[in-house]
Amino acid sequence: MALKFGTFMAPFHCPVGQDPTYAIERDLAVIRHMDMLGFDEAWIGEHHSCGHELIPDPFIFIAYAAQETRHIKLGTGVVSLPYHNPLWVADRALFTDRLLRGRFMLGLGPGALATDATMIGIPLEELRGAFEEDVEVLMAILRGEKVTHRTPRYNLVDAQTQFAPYSDFDVAVAAIASPTGPRVAAKNGLSLLSVGATAPEGGFDALALHWDVMQERAPQFGHTPDRSGWRLCGPMHLAETKEQAIEDARHGLDAWCDYTQKVLAAPHFRAAGTTFEERVAWVNETGLGVIGTPDEAIAQVERLEKQSGGFGSYLLIHHEWARHEATLKSYELFANHVKPRFQGSSGRLQKASDYAVSRWEELDKRHGDAIQAATDRHAKERADAGQA
Repeated sequence: MALKFGTFMAPFHCPVGQDPTYAIERDLAVIRHMDMLGFDEAWIGEHHSCGHELIPDPFIFIAYAAQETRHIKLGTGVVSLPYHNPLWVADRALFTDRLLRGRFMLGLGPGALATDATMIGIPLEELRGAFEEDVEVLMAILRGEKVTHRTPRYNLVDAQTQFAPYSDFDVAVAAIASPTGPRVAAKNGLSLLSVGATAPEGGFDALALHWDVMQERAPQFGHTPDRSGWRLCGPMHLAETKEQAIEDARHGLDAWCDYTQKVLAAPHFRAAGTTFEERVAWVNETGLGVIGTPDEAIAQVERLEKQSGGFGSYLLIHHEWARHEATLKSYELFANHVKPRFQGSSGRLQKASDYAVSRWEELDKRHGDAIQAATDRHAKERADAGQA
């Protein structure tokens, strides 16, 4: 199957202290750029603390970005469901789906930032259990059922939405290190979004775990897992040479790594190394991602295909390792040289070119002879007319 490509945009703005207005404008510019380049989808995160991931409400961002794009699908990547009343999440999702008229996707997760959960009094130990419970409630509401359900975080009494879906939008569940994501996706017949697909600790090994859980658990609830809905995420920065890509990454790789090591309380997503050189090696040599060329990006996606057994979409984890202009160039290189390799969009173009090359000598001579013959006829007609 032809792979789809997009971005998973937390987004990361490192180091802290940047102007948030300009930071958000860069995020919008990336989405507009990807839409123009033919990327398939973009997933936008929800975060409320730590000062680096600056979009608190993906629904608002998506509704705004939809007006500035034409084709790319936009999804919540992800809504931290235990932070919210499932009825309001369902209502916002159905409303956004109607606003986007078929370009909306709903991504769900338990919440990635420990500081977010602690600010609203949810114990970290309870997040994943709450998430499993809330997804079932949310999906019942989305199906149009009337739901009565009480938890310590909300009380629903005959709850239902007034909107019906505009489209059969995709609902995906985030999976990082634990089996919670695939358990929830399998039970509810949802897609899987493996955010930690390439994380050195448990990343490639976790791919097998994630899909094993899907295959084992989904039939128990009457569902068949579909690999075409499985999305894998990983970071890349591309340039025309590996040396240029590494030089580009001097702008922001260290700040991003510092964030994962010293600010973000997430042991499953933590950079290694203390020097720039060590961190580049950590990205390139552990399988986490690519700081290099389109050819190396192709090899990474092929390796993921082999390791996973097949998936439907690869999402570039958005970052600002490089300056904005170089980041846009990286997406352009990916679109021009990596995407076509897996989507088959350039195969016929190459065949057409090869065919033209194979007939060039013959057709070039015939075309030249035809032009000369027409010129000779015209000259003869003029000469004959002059004699007359």
